[in-house]
Amino acid sequence: MPLDEAKAASITSRYDELLSSMSDPSVISDQDKYLKLSKELSELTPKAEAVRRFFDAKREVEEALELMKDDDEDIKLLASQQLNEGKQLLEQSEAELVTILADKDPRDDRSVIMEIRAGAGGEEAALCAATLYRMYQGYAAAHGYSLSTIDSNDTELGGYKEIVFEVKGTGAYSRLKFESGVHRIQRVPVTESGGRIHTSTATVAVLPEADSTDVVINPDDLKIDRYRSSGAGGQHINKTSSAIRITHIPTGIVVQCQDERSQFANKDKAMAVLQSRLWAMAKAGDKDAEDQTRREQVGTGDRSERIRTYNYHDGRVTDHRIGLTLYKLNDILDGDLDEIVDALTVDLAARKEQENA
Repeated sequence: MPLDEAKAASITSRYDELLSSMSDPSVISDQDKYLKLSKELSELTPKAEAVRRFFDAKREVEEALELMKDDDEDIKLLASQQLNEGKQLLEQSEAELVTILADKDPRDDRSVIMEIRAGAGGEEAALCAATLYRMYQGYAAAHGYSLSTIDSNDTELGGYKEIVFEVKGTGAYSRLKFESGVHRIQRVPVTESGGRIHTSTATVAVLPEADSTDVVINPDDLKIDRYRSSGAGGQHINKTSSAIRITHIPTGIVVQCQDERSQFANKDKAMAVLQSRLWAMAKAGDKDAEDQTRREQVGTGDRSERIRTYNYHDGRVTDHRIGLTLYKLNDILDGDLDEIVDALTVDLAARKEQENA
């Protein structure tokens, strides 16, 4: 997809203009204006640097092509090497720019609420859900995000029939929104004595986290139940009714949280999930549309549906939406998702650009 070079060039022009303005005495003396321009400059700087990298790479390719016309064979050889390196840099910088210049989703800077639900495969599917949860724990840690569990339904072997958690950090939604869908895991289960490879699924849903200004909830529309937590947590968890279940009466949405020791903390987390679900519903237009959105995210859990396959025998991970296969299964399951996320980000930007063309 061709890059809009005029749009890219306008970024460096505005960047240079801002640099000049920041040294203007009249701007320096106007604190409000100075702070406003300073903020714009800070936001524009990484874009301007990406634009410069693209045009530097383009210039290197053009210079190499010109040198290839020389009669000297040694110069041609050097030019050929420069051309190959330049083309690689140009391809990388162009992909980076396509992403930067794409219209940004206003929700991208949000934290997220994520749900993983075991699909087809019984106990093995629950273990697969736990594997995905650990993958997201690793990814969150690598990016400086904080991850905390909201609710979970554990199994005896350490799997999850369902687990709900939040990932807090600026830009979490921009990176994790691609995880929505059915994940298919192919491996020999720990419960399999014959060494046969089984295919199990777990579904993931990702919601941008809402706040109180996004959706107003009438307290009269809520039914709040308190109960004793179950599962891990030691003696304390059995002594107090700290778990919270909130039912939003108009929509029938039920959320619960039992992960925190404090009843108030559990209520806050449950309300955060409810607000995010109601906000997503409002953005979709109505409950039917929201249900469709969630079906598109999590699917049915059937083996034939999948966005990504993790194959233990071959050590590979394939993202079926863009046909990307990587032979680094262990790294990815440890949370090294950036190569996949970057490719999906570029693909989304390209599709948006085509739609707007």
